[in-house]
Amino acid sequence: MENSTTISQQTPKNPLGYKPISSLLISFSVPAIISCLINSIYNIVDQIFIGQGVGYLGNAATTVAFPIMTIILAFGTLIGAGSSAYAAIRLGEKNEEEAERTLNNAFLFTILVGVALMVLGLIFLKPILTLFGATQNIMPYAIDYTSIILIGTPFNMIGIVLSNLARTDGHPRLSMYGMLIGAVLNTILDPIYIFVFHWGVKGAAIATITSQIISAVVLTIYFVKKVKKPIHMRLKKKYQKLSWRRIWRFITLGVSSGITQSVACIMQVVMNNSLVYYGNQSSIGGDVALSAMGIVMKVSMIMAAFGVGVGIGAQPILGFNRGAQQYRRIKKTYLMAVIFATALILIGWIFCQTMPETIISIFGNENAQFTDFAVSCLRIYLFSIFCAGFQIVSTNYFQATGQPLKASILSMLRQLLLLIPLILILPLFMGLNGILYSAPIADAASAVIVAFFIIPEMRKLNRNIKLEQPAS
Repeated sequence: MENSTTISQQTPKNPLGYKPISSLLISFSVPAIISCLINSIYNIVDQIFIGQGVGYLGNAATTVAFPIMTIILAFGTLIGAGSSAYAAIRLGEKNEEEAERTLNNAFLFTILVGVALMVLGLIFLKPILTLFGATQNIMPYAIDYTSIILIGTPFNMIGIVLSNLARTDGHPRLSMYGMLIGAVLNTILDPIYIFVFHWGVKGAAIATITSQIISAVVLTIYFVKKVKKPIHMRLKKKYQKLSWRRIWRFITLGVSSGITQSVACIMQVVMNNSLVYYGNQSSIGGDVALSAMGIVMKVSMIMAAFGVGVGIGAQPILGFNRGAQQYRRIKKTYLMAVIFATALILIGWIFCQTMPETIISIFGNENAQFTDFAVSCLRIYLFSIFCAGFQIVSTNYFQATGQPLKASILSMLRQLLLLIPLILILPLFMGLNGILYSAPIADAASAVIVAFFIIPEMRKLNRNIKLEQPAS
């Protein structure tokens, strides 16, 4: 009791410890949502212009390349989310030097991993694309697009990692601006390279990596420059030495985010191959099925971005208050984040169910069979996606509060433990439609299972809250 009283009597200098939760969550989540949307828009803008300028085979090529981009994102979020969570906890404990060392270690480690992924990807590109579902018709487009995307891997990862750390550093808007600059540039360059220079899918890839490089440079400059304000981490030469012990510590906190993306990659590979196989057995055709589902997956990314953005925005608040042992603020942050994320995704769900034709037409409609199947995909596959906000925020909660095992289990739940088996089993009885119905079943089931994890956690928070002084 004495310990909790002492803690509650302290006045935290960090606004994460004393500002109203609602204003903090909005100020951190909105830029994070925009950043996540921008990250999704990179791929979606490519797909829109490729669909209009190249056709559905070009779109199918980006679908085949998508697992590779997901692998890059997996490593970026593994390092970025982990180092961000670890630094936030250290700041909550008022250990600013350790937080700053974490930033420097994460930056160097990101460069090493990014270069390694780029080299390996270029060496084994064709076998990888074949594994990921590229057909003979799609392969030339996939090679042109993916080989260029891989060159930008180190810059892409730097942007992802520093975006996470900028939020923990107290500047969520910087993360948004860095990504926004790149997205605007990508949107401007895409039509120029595709329609004016006639570079096709190569032009879309060049536009994407140019934008990623600019975003990485903007965020790096911020962490290099000197700013005389509290709660600031900086890239400094004296901390430019890798500590594998520290890296391991923040990697364990980022495992759930990394697993989420890694499992997404596995799911995409299984789905791509299943779409080609069962699509060729139907009147749709494998190439059309692959291209249509690629669009639906991009729309799904936009929907999930709202939940991911809210979860990311809540992480620094949860992590700091976990370090400061302010349990009332932890619970309030979690509950508000779940409500916020669910409401936003529900709005997107309504659009998908009522206006699917309008959404699909944005990506091109030169093939009526393609359009009809894509509309069915959009309605059925995303039917239960409004459950996603609860699962995403809950996973981020366990990650931010230093419970990596629970976070890892929940991050694997929807896609690895539920969706992939359903994709493999349902088509045996339902054909191509089985792939579509696998997602709504997985979304609903995962929400129920997550509840069994989060209810005991809320009870534990309530017990800790009773030891705190009443909130003023």
